[in-house]
Amino acid sequence: MMLQAGTMLQDRYEILEKIGSGGMSDVYKARCHKLNRLVAIKVLKAEFTSDAGFVSKFKLEAQAAAGLSHPNIVNIYDVVDEGDIHFIVMELVEGITLKSYITKKGCLGVREAIGIAVQVAQGIEAAHDQHIIHRDIKPQNMLISKDGKVKVADFGIARAVTSQTFNSTVVGSVHYISPEQARGGYSDERSDIYSLGITMFEMVTGRVPFEGDNTVTVALAHLEDPIVLPSILNPEVTPALEKIILKCTEKKPENRYSSVGEVISDLRRALLNPDSTAGLAASADNENSHSSDTIMIGKKELEIIAGRSEKLDTEKKKRTEQKKPEKVRKGKNSPESDETTELEKILTVFGVIAAILVVAVVVVVFSKIGGFLKSPMTKDTEPASNVESTRDDSISQKEVRMPNLVGDTQEVAEQKLDALDLSMKVILENSDEFEKGVVISQEDAPDSVVPRYSKVIVTISSGSDKIDLASLGLTDMTLDTAVRLIEGKGLRAAVVEENNETIAAGTIMRFEPVDKAAIGDTVTLYVSKGPAVETVPVPKLEGQTSDWAAKLLQSVDLVPGEITKENSSTIPEGCVISQSIAAGEQAEVGTTVDFVVSLGPEKPKKQYLASLEASYPLMVSYGPGAASSEIQIMIRLKQTVNGTVKYTKLTEPKSYSTDTMLDIRFSKIRGADGVLTGEVEIVDLTNNVVLTSYNVNFVEFDVQ
Repeated sequence: MMLQAGTMLQDRYEILEKIGSGGMSDVYKARCHKLNRLVAIKVLKAEFTSDAGFVSKFKLEAQAAAGLSHPNIVNIYDVVDEGDIHFIVMELVEGITLKSYITKKGCLGVREAIGIAVQVAQGIEAAHDQHIIHRDIKPQNMLISKDGKVKVADFGIARAVTSQTFNSTVVGSVHYISPEQARGGYSDERSDIYSLGITMFEMVTGRVPFEGDNTVTVALAHLEDPIVLPSILNPEVTPALEKIILKCTEKKPENRYSSVGEVISDLRRALLNPDSTAGLAASADNENSHSSDTIMIGKKELEIIAGRSEKLDTEKKKRTEQKKPEKVRKGKNSPESDETTELEKILTVFGVIAAILVVAVVVVVFSKIGGFLKSPMTKDTEPASNVESTRDDSISQKEVRMPNLVGDTQEVAEQKLDALDLSMKVILENSDEFEKGVVISQEDAPDSVVPRYSKVIVTISSGSDKIDLASLGLTDMTLDTAVRLIEGKGLRAAVVEENNETIAAGTIMRFEPVDKAAIGDTVTLYVSKGPAVETVPVPKLEGQTSDWAAKLLQSVDLVPGEITKENSSTIPEGCVISQSIAAGEQAEVGTTVDFVVSLGPEKPKKQYLASLEASYPLMVSYGPGAASSEIQIMIRLKQTVNGTVKYTKLTEPKSYSTDTMLDIRFSKIRGADGVLTGEVEIVDLTNNVVLTSYNVNFVEFDVQ
């Protein structure tokens, strides 16, 4: 039953509008008239109200989540039964789901993805500390509020951890489900870590790693298929973040992180050192689409998945048994006899009957032409074809000989295996020797015996992970463009300047290495400085009189430049305070050197003062998901004095988190004499940008 706008629940909650729908419930925006606040109300769908199991599970959500209080978890306020209506009252988060945010942006930048992942992980960690597993971690269950805060929602499948967390029905969104959940086996905190890893994969690539036509196909991919390296889909993904994602999404729980706390620590390290994996634990907008809902994998589907998993285990055992001595493999208690399927039994029976018929025919024929059976050929001269035939006849109908696949393309290898009733499990590996898509190696050696219908492991080249520098055209680019291109491909750029009599200054002459470079390598660009020029050391002018400073410059073929004057309390009147080129620095002959001459101490008569009170939310400049970043902020006064822009520092540089509300209070801002206006600027020193500015007016005061 869909609730209409204006419906009152418990004479307290007024339904305003429907804002979402999930697998088991509809979500409404409502107003609590008792506390005069907006809330979200999740109502169990009508088709489930008669099912005591679903009602119990729905109430369990509130019981599990109501005790959780954390900034990154949606708060639960109340759980209510009103006739056939069962609903939960929770915090209303005004914003957007992470799924919609990813869809809107295509994929997220590494720093933003890490910022969001840290907040999500903090919420999950808080639940795990209370022995609660979410079991349905996915972007659809993560809400980004308008102020950039990320909250984990919908503990619809969460339950307290016990020692008997087994189910006959797996519940979870199949695109994010862990392998152990897909099997219907034991689930613990590491299941949430797997789903978090899949979510991080989607954030940085814009897609989920496994797709399929149905639930079973996707679930089996989680069990069997290797995850594509995120950096292949998005070269901007840093080595550190990729390592974390791969660690989270290991097939075996024991190979993943042991706790969410370890994930958070590594994410923070990846933010500080994106190109380094040293120190990482890993080194040791349709909300109602089918992929957005919680999908239940029914008993029948679960049996298919579990059966496929058991079949893989059986085939592996068979292969192990075939490698043992004959007496061991064919013993009375051989596992092969216990694991034979009904189809194989039928085929075996038909095979025996067919063999008997063949033998009978052969006996009849040979008895009629017995004279031809006699041959002077000895055992040593038996044709090779007969030997080969004997060897092939020793293989049972359940076995085939492994073909040689190395050097074949993936398509050709699949055709060879398909002809032998074999299937392929692909492992991707970078290779400089083999082209992309070509088989590098195979687990089973050519001509070895393998079970028919089994899956064989084949390693296929994903191409070289090195970048072909020669194809980039670096020598045809400006230096800035070449550096941006190199760094954009995950390489480091170093610049070496050299004099050259024929090549114009600023031109890239050559680069090293000259062919290929791996991610993280340094590419050295050799740039022309133009023809060599004569240089001289600049003399020290500070403390000298203005006239003598000019003579010193002329004596070394340098030119006195603009002479400005300003007051100084330490340098005598008429002497040089500073010079535009530091003493001792090499300068080209004929270079102009400016210097400043002292007017002596200033005798102030008037002061020009202004005040300012304001506040500025840094989040306005950086957007949601950047709360974990830190920046250096400085506040300064900007004035135009005698036609020249002058800056006066009002605060020393200080580190702030990007979600800080900056409080700006100055009661006495000292301005330049005679200047009645100015601007107070908020400067991001980390990125060298002015975030905002405030106009101030100065008032003249007599100096006492």
